[in-house]
Amino acid sequence: MERLIVLDTETTGLDVDDGHKVIEIGCVEIIDRNITSNFFHEYINPKRSVDEKAFEVHGISNEHLADKPIFSEIADKLMDYVSDSALIIHNAPFDIGFLRGELSFSGKNPDDISMEREILDTLKIARKTFPGKRNSLDALCSRYAVDNTDRNLHGALLDARLLANVYLRMTQGQTSIEGLSQSVNKSDQDLTDNVHSRKRRVIYATSEETDSHLNYFKK
Repeated sequence: MERLIVLDTETTGLDVDDGHKVIEIGCVEIIDRNITSNFFHEYINPKRSVDEKAFEVHGISNEHLADKPIFSEIADKLMDYVSDSALIIHNAPFDIGFLRGELSFSGKNPDDISMEREILDTLKIARKTFPGKRNSLDALCSRYAVDNTDRNLHGALLDARLLANVYLRMTQGQTSIEGLSQSVNKSDQDLTDNVHSRKRRVIYATSEETDSHLNYFKK
């Protein structure tokens, strides 16, 4: 059984070194390439204000976070959930950097989230596959026909769900129209060869059918 965890975070700002904190974590479970209903989702009180520009991106207000648990109160639950599974993250250094900072601040081992664990960065994969093109999550949703019409604002759980679908399509082996066309053409050729290999059978009209046909046009 292969278990993968798609993970996303929202934060108070962009730079963990400036003291910014995680305010939302969303995780989605994939088992044997099937997205399950076993997800992880928490809002977190950062004990500091959310930057205005960050609020414009995710819409999570200071008021909304005021009664939420601090990271140390949900840290064990998060680590139990991810267990030793590989992580799928879009722009992994950003999220991993923030989670390492939160674990360290909470007195936990920051290496638990990143060491001895496979981390699949979909941004890195996309840049290698589509060099020079836009490879944001929205761009990948469009490229892989993943419906993101509900994504008016960023949200950790919503983005993790979208990324799970993108990852499965990104790694399914054959997603291009060209590949599908080759498959269809081969099937058509097989059908044509099969038809030509059969003995032809000609069915002639009876005399009554012929007379009826001629009388129809005379009328």
